[in-house]
Parts: sequence; C-alpha cells; structure tokens
Amino acid sequence: MKLVIFGANGPTGRLATAQALAESHTVTAVTRRPEAFPFSDPALDVVKADALDPEAVNRAVAGHNAVISTLGVPYGSEAPTTFSESAKNIVAAMAAHDIRRLVCVTSTGVPMTPPPGETLVYRKVVVPLLLRMGRPLYEDAGRMEEIVAGSDLDWTIIRPSGLFDGGRVTHYTVGPPQMVGRFTSRHDLADALVREAVEGRHVRSIVEVITTEGTPSVYRVFLKEALRIGNGSA
Repeated sequence: MKLVIFGANGPTGRLATAQALAESHTVTAVTRRPEAFPFSDPALDVVKADALDPEAVNRAVAGHNAVISTLGVPYGSEAPTTFSESAKNIVAAMAAHDIRRLVCVTSTGVPMTPPPGETLVYRKVVVPLLLRMGRPLYEDAGRMEEIVAGSDLDWTIIRPSGLFDGGRVTHYTVGPPQMVGRFTSRHDLADALVREAVEGRHVRSIVEVITTEGTPSVYRVFLKEALRIGNGSA
C-alpha cells in the first residue's frame, strides 16, 4: 500500500514508518523537519509539511491509499488545538482525493474519567492529576474525535494509555473504551496503527491499545511522559 504518515518524526511515527517499510509498503513521512528524519529507504519519501497548513496537507495525501496520523502535543503546549485543526485539514484533503482509510491517535484521557476497575489511589489521585495537567489537550483530542467520526471516511481512532518506550511489539490488547490498563508501548501502538491501516480492522470505531507485558511503574511514566518537552507527536 501507499501510506502517508503525519507526525512521522515523532517517536511513534518513526516506529510506524519503519514497520510499514519493513512490510514492503511505500511510505510518505510528513514532518516539519525533514532534515532531522533519522533514516532513508528506496520506498520512503520524506516530505516537509505542516499539518496545520491545508494546502500542504492536500499535497501530501494525494496519491495514497491510507493516512496515519500520530500527531499530538506535549503537556503545557502553547498550541492546544493541533489535534482538531490537523484533523480538519486531513479529513478535507482525503475527501478531495477520494482516500477512504484514516487511522489516528488520541488518548485514553479523552473521556476525562478514570476507567472502572482500577485501584482507588489510581482513580482518585493519579488520574485526576494527569487530567488536570492535560485538560486542554484532552479536550482538543475530543474535538478531533468528533471531526473524524463525523466524516464519511473509513476511520479508526486509537487511544493509547500512558506511552513508554518498549523494546519490541508484544501481545498487546485492543478493545473498546474504557479498558483496564495504564500503559501502551510505542512499539505496540505503531504496530496497531499499521495493522489498522493495512488490514482495515475496527472500521468506524474507537479502540484502545493496552500493553500488558513489561510495563513500567506509574511514577516512571509520569516523570518521563507527563512532564516531557517533546516535538509534538505521540
């Protein structure tokens, strides 16, 4: 397939790009900083574009079979509408070019409530703290979900939990919201993104991806991810 990946220079985007290339797909990696993209391949085209620029998005998606978006923003970002604005541009461009398949990332924080079945401390202390810190981002991710779900595309929205850097793809779990599980490995998220785009699983559905093997502590993820100053991708 011909895949275009927005946010390709983020941690998850790089993994999804590498995996898609390993499976012999053709990939257009969209990033604002193509000079910083860490690898090359005969089947890879690294394109400079800002997902907030409608014309740039329109050019980037042309001629592809499916679109993957790993776009996001870190806590404390001064651009809390990136989710929704990029979604509007991507959906419009896909409609203009008659591209049907869209797979994108939001967060298990979007419902703004802790999942049932978790411990009392996690539900009453950890989750409220994370939601308070990330409220503008989660609210905009919710707007993104509304935009995507309101389109007539063959969309899938993937909600990861606390992201961490695992060393490999595991036997992760995919299911409807709200699943019990605090963590998602970026390798697992990248694999789920490619599987959805290529195989067409869970069309017009919101699913969560939860890692159950080799997960870190809540404290470790909170320090590394909740307080991360990142480049704006998952």
